[in-house]
Amino acid sequence: MDKVKVLERYLPPAAAPLIGRWIDYFQCEFKISRNRNSKFGDYRPPHGGKGHRISVNYDLNAYAFLVTTVHEFAHLHTWNEHKHKAKPHGTEWKANFKKMMQPFFEKEIFPPDVKHAIVRYLNNPAASSCTDLHLYKSLRLYDAPKPDTHLTVDKIPMHSLFKLKNGRVFRKEEKLRKRYKCTELKTKRVYLFSPIAEVELVEA
Repeated sequence: MDKVKVLERYLPPAAAPLIGRWIDYFQCEFKISRNRNSKFGDYRPPHGGKGHRISVNYDLNAYAFLVTTVHEFAHLHTWNEHKHKAKPHGTEWKANFKKMMQPFFEKEIFPPDVKHAIVRYLNNPAASSCTDLHLYKSLRLYDAPKPDTHLTVDKIPMHSLFKLKNGRVFRKEEKLRKRYKCTELKTKRVYLFSPIAEVELVEA
């Protein structure tokens, strides 16, 4: 099947042709991945005979999928220009992310609220779109409705139990700067969770 037709299932349709051209131009292996709690997307530079590889979670809404895709292509472009000399989210990457987002603004792909959040984010992009709470919350408004038991870590009460999709159960403990300390019940090991990690509340 034509890659643009496939991309149209995940992206705003008007954005699909340009992403398709980027895949060809950069000779990139583009994979639509299963859900990963820790990240929305991933970029791997050429290594061991393999070329550029990008993966993006399949279950993102169209606008979040596009923002994540541009984020990863900005990594690819930065690697082509600077190899390992540029920091992963340094000034070079920020400049490329801003530049590569521009065509989608010109095509008016994003709703006004999402565009406003992206512009604000572009002024100083953090390590990931999902670490910018304002942008993340704007994108989440376009998610399909989820059951009431599905929440983010910052929304569940302190000391309550929650579980991940793989069934592991944790207790939410204290907040440490930007993350929450949580203890896995089975192993008693402590993990740090992003406030916007999606989890399912376990009723006591």
